[in-house]
Amino acid sequence: MQLTVADARGLVDRAMRALGHERHEAALIADHLIDCELRGVHYGGLPRALSIAERAARLGIGQRPIRVEKDTPVSARLDGGDRIGYVVAHEATRIAIAKARTSGIAIVGANNTWYTGMLSYYAEMAAADGLATMMASNASPWVAPHGSSEGRLGTNPICFGFPSADDPLIWDVGTSAIMHAEVMLADRLGEQLPDGVAYDAAGRPTSDPAAALNGAFAAWGGHKGSGLAIVVQILGGLAGAPFIPPDLAEFGFVIVALRPDLLTSEAEFKTGVTEFAAAIRAARPVDGGAPVRVPFDRSREERRRRLREDRIDVPDRVYSALAGIASAHAGE
Repeated sequence: MQLTVADARGLVDRAMRALGHERHEAALIADHLIDCELRGVHYGGLPRALSIAERAARLGIGQRPIRVEKDTPVSARLDGGDRIGYVVAHEATRIAIAKARTSGIAIVGANNTWYTGMLSYYAEMAAADGLATMMASNASPWVAPHGSSEGRLGTNPICFGFPSADDPLIWDVGTSAIMHAEVMLADRLGEQLPDGVAYDAAGRPTSDPAAALNGAFAAWGGHKGSGLAIVVQILGGLAGAPFIPPDLAEFGFVIVALRPDLLTSEAEFKTGVTEFAAAIRAARPVDGGAPVRVPFDRSREERRRRLREDRIDVPDRVYSALAGIASAHAGE
């Protein structure tokens, strides 16, 4: 199924409102999921809306307001009220931007949330305000530490973002060999997983997504990626979340934002990032290799291309299920 960007956004928006999300929340969720589609992160796009619906059917949609538990001129801690992370992390980022623009630096944590999405989405928000950021989000214990086959860690993305004189440089990476949403999508579509990324409940390697969802995923990058995932799990605890959150609940998100002029000239820093990125791109490729890119180049190029084409490809099975959910708002 091929949809225009506007039609895909409208479909997700109606589905989220049908599930009980408030209008402004539905719009934020739709914007995030459509950005995933535009950037080629399809498993985090429209298929994620079905996972949201399944979680809503099992545990409901949080209706408590996001509440500030602690607040200083340079910090805040939020209780997300069991609202989805696309909304909670957006609010935490908005607060961090405001505090960092005023005070130079800010750290904001949020807990009691779930499905935070692409951290680079929030890094772009901050970079647009001239801020450098570090952020992380822990999750349910779907990932086995290096040397283990039993889940103790989340898929645990970590992200760094830097403003520049043109496009920001953003590095956003999950710390598992495969993301939870990828496994969920493979299970929906009846596809197998690559070798070496998952274990079944007995600890045996598996390429069956259903078995992996009942077992554990491997850590990305061996002991180095596993160590990074451990750090992210602890950062979630710093935000007030459990160090091992339950299934799809009580995740923690933390963002540190700062103005470059705390340490250097903001203009010089932005120019430096731009020139450094250009130097990396100009590096000689290996024989037969493609031109060298810096983090976020691929995402940016994919988004621009899909916006020009005004087309999003959606698996028929995903479209049908999502249209069924959205039908409650078909007359709006």
